[in-house]
Amino acid sequence: MGRNPVSMLLSGARREYMLQVVRRCRVLELAVLWTLLACGTAPVLAQQKPKIAASSLTLPVFNPLVWNIMKARGFDAKHGFELEAKPYPSISAFYAAFATGETDTLIGGPTILQKLYQEGVPLRIFGTAFTLADLLIFAKDANIKSLADLKGKQLAADMGGSQFQVIKMYANAKGIELGKDITVVNANFAVARAQLEADRVEAALVIEPLASIILRQNPSWKVIFNGAQGWKEITGQDGWEIVPAIRADAIARVPGAPKMLLAALQDVANVILHETDAADKIAADTVKLPPGILKAAVESKRLNMIVEPAWEPAMRKSIWDMMERAVQAGFYQKLPDDKIIYAP
Repeated sequence: MGRNPVSMLLSGARREYMLQVVRRCRVLELAVLWTLLACGTAPVLAQQKPKIAASSLTLPVFNPLVWNIMKARGFDAKHGFELEAKPYPSISAFYAAFATGETDTLIGGPTILQKLYQEGVPLRIFGTAFTLADLLIFAKDANIKSLADLKGKQLAADMGGSQFQVIKMYANAKGIELGKDITVVNANFAVARAQLEADRVEAALVIEPLASIILRQNPSWKVIFNGAQGWKEITGQDGWEIVPAIRADAIARVPGAPKMLLAALQDVANVILHETDAADKIAADTVKLPPGILKAAVESKRLNMIVEPAWEPAMRKSIWDMMERAVQAGFYQKLPDDKIIYAP
């Protein structure tokens, strides 16, 4: 029996209607899906890694190498932030950028950071970094064997640096007055070396990597003072040439920044101390040091990077002791308050 044409027409209309409903549902589903995806991107964007800007240097020294290794190995991303290293051509510009807030963090001399803090820079020291082992005084005369032997003679040193402050603190503890017992000729590390080479002074204060370069080129020169040994002699504990600090406003923006940076710095120290060939290559490629110089500094233990939290009692004491001695030596009138050292 044939189907009624009217029924067939109605069935076709129903099918078409149902197809339209299905199409509309699919369009609606897609619209909902896109909306959900769009909503879902907001948290993703919000979770982008925070950027932390660091003062660095264009000079051939080890300070910028820390940031170069951190970036090359991706330790910043590993620990949840994006490092932006900003290189500066001088030490003064390096510190000024941090003081004005152009950068968030740096690795600097603890007693220089003490000065900045007392001048109103809202900084927090959150760890340790390089020991004083890379601070050396060289002499050419074999009869000069210690700082005491320089009495009545001339020492070339950068009087504006934290390294000179360490030398003066040591000298004070030994009853030697720099500037009176020993004449100090103000000179940066490279000029100090040149002054000694030209016999214009009897000794020169330098740090790594210049120390390793000097020993490679002038093996007859003698080290008459090692910062780490000297500091331990008068204090019984380690001292620090440079330590990491971060601005308080950066911590307010990124509360986990001190611990993130500390973990990344510990990874960098591991590369320097245990993957020295790889670190040496990064130094040659980025800081343009002669190949083998970093390796020589590490193997001789003149370059020793120990990264520990500054808030741990022993580390806090060692940093605070340096600040106390800076006051005793007359560099500053009083100690900073205890907020200068970060506490979680």
